[in-house]
Formats: sequence, structure tokens, C-alpha cells
Amino acid sequence: VQLQAYGGGLVQAGGSLRLSCAASGRTFSSYDMGWFRQAPDKEREFVAAIAWSGGSTYYADSVKGRFTISEDNAKNTVYLQMNSLKPEDTAVYYCAADKLSVRSVIDGRSDYWGQGTLVTVSS
Repeated sequence: VQLQAYGGGLVQAGGSLRLSCAASGRTFSSYDMGWFRQAPDKEREFVAAIAWSGGSTYYADSVKGRFTISEDNAKNTVYLQMNSLKPEDTAVYYCAADKLSVRSVIDGRSDYWGQGTLVTVSS
């Protein structure tokens, strides 16, 4: 599976962005998907995940109520809608995919990772 993330940019605090992650190479609909981020001088952290079976979603506490993960299997794309952005959301955002389980995604043990897309939130 090849993952291509895009949609990052510069936005003011309180604004919104939607990130997209396009997948190719395998049957996208059977993979659990997720988003991670890494801020400067910080470790990579889990943001959100979605299970392919049933569509259950999972979020880090820091983004609950502000971010929404969704997917469009017809387009082989997973999205991260980010609202009420804060300067502390500034980071490079990565998408991830795993065939085994959504737990693997959440734990950062995904088999596949996309390149990052930079999100900068100004105060």
C-alpha cells in the first residue's frame, strides 16, 4: 500500500483544515487507517484512527471534539477534518495503514506510512 498525504498549510488559530490521505496498491477498504503527528522536537503522537470493519473511530484526548476522521472507500481516501485549530496542533501529519488491527495503528505499529504534510497554526 502506498499512502500520499496532502492538504496541510498555514491557518490561523480557530480555523479549519482538511487533510487527505490517498491509498493505492491494495484493497484499501480492508485496512485500518490512522493519523499521527510530530511537532518540532517532540515524539510522534497518535491523533486519530478508523477501523475498516464497522467504521469505529478513535481519537487522542487532545483532539476529541475538534478533529474528525472519515474515509471514502470508493476514492481510497481517508480524511482528517480539523476544526478549532490551536497553535499546539502545529506539526507534520502522517497517515498510516495496517492490515492486522486498528490497535496496531493506534500503537504506531502500522505496516504502511505516508510522507508527512505540514500543518502550521498561527496565533
